[in-house]
Amino acid sequence: MSRTLSEAHEALIEYALAFPGAFEDHPWGERVAKVGKKVFVFFGRSEPGEPRLIVVVKLPKSGLAALDQSFAEPTGYGLGKSGWVSAIFHPGDRPPIELLRAWIQESYRAIAPKKLVKELDGAAARVPATQSQPKATKRKAAGAKRRAGARE
Repeated sequence: MSRTLSEAHEALIEYALAFPGAFEDHPWGERVAKVGKKVFVFFGRSEPGEPRLIVVVKLPKSGLAALDQSFAEPTGYGLGKSGWVSAIFHPGDRPPIELLRAWIQESYRAIAPKKLVKELDGAAARVPATQSQPKATKRKAAGAKRRAGARE
């Protein structure tokens, strides 16, 4: 994966994992962010011969508009019918990080339990406008990961 794609990949994973109750998992050999037992963003796999950045999110509100983007397509395996959108970037592409963050947040809100969405909204109300959302402490994220592991 090119440096730009790799940096974007890591920044987006870090962003996704900062949501309340979010944790990383590796089903099917790919990196995903989950809340509870449900995936809210897939990061796909990049093959050595075909480096790329893949971000797959559920977009119940902005899905149709998202598909107008040249890099977006309905997700395969029938998931596109349920509002899942795949964004695919190749070396030389400049992923629109802020747009992808907005999509990750929308996907989180669509998948997460209402209690955690309220927690996210409460955190947003307490954070000055100069800081980007979401903001979670490492200790809080670790506790959420332990709780999620205990439920499985």
